[in-house]
Amino acid sequence: MTSQTLCQWKGFSVEQGTHLLPDGRDITFTTVRHPGAVVIVPVTAHGELVLLRQYRPAIGRWILEFPAGTLEKGEDIACCAKRELAEETQLAASDWQALGELLPVPGFCDEVQHVFLAKNLSPAQGELDSDEILEVVTLTVNTFLEKVSRNEIQDAKTLAVFLKLQVMGLI
Repeated sequence: MTSQTLCQWKGFSVEQGTHLLPDGRDITFTTVRHPGAVVIVPVTAHGELVLLRQYRPAIGRWILEFPAGTLEKGEDIACCAKRELAEETQLAASDWQALGELLPVPGFCDEVQHVFLAKNLSPAQGELDSDEILEVVTLTVNTFLEKVSRNEIQDAKTLAVFLKLQVMGLI
C-alpha cells in the first residue's frame, strides 16, 4: 500500500492511498489516522455513573458523555485513562478494569477506543485542555436509561460502553 498525507493536524492525519481488497482489487482509499483514545466509566461507591456535560464545537451544542480522551504520542493506555479521568472529573480511581475496545467509525478512521471501568473514586487534581468546557454530572443507572429513552444521551461511545457494561453484568 502506498499513501500520501493530505492533511496533518496535531496527532491526526488524513491519508490517501491504494489498498488491496480481499477480492484482489486495488482501490484508492482515504483514511483518517487517529492515535487512539480511552473511554472511562467512573462509578461511585453508590453505583452512580459519572458523566460529563460537555460543549462540543463540531456540533455546536452540549452533550452528555462518559469521560474520554486522545492518547498522546508514546503514552501508555492505562496512564492516559488515569490522566483523562483526573483532568476531566477531578477524580482518581484505585480499581481499574479494562473492558476491551471500540471502533467508533471504521468506515473511514482507524481510531481504537480503549474502554475502562473505574471504581473506588477519590478526589484528584487535573487540568482541562484549553478547548474543553464541561461540567461533571452524576446519574443513577435508571436516570441514565431515562435520558437515553428521551434521546438526551446521543453520544455513540457512551451508549456502546453502557451496553457493554450491561451485557457484562457490571452495572
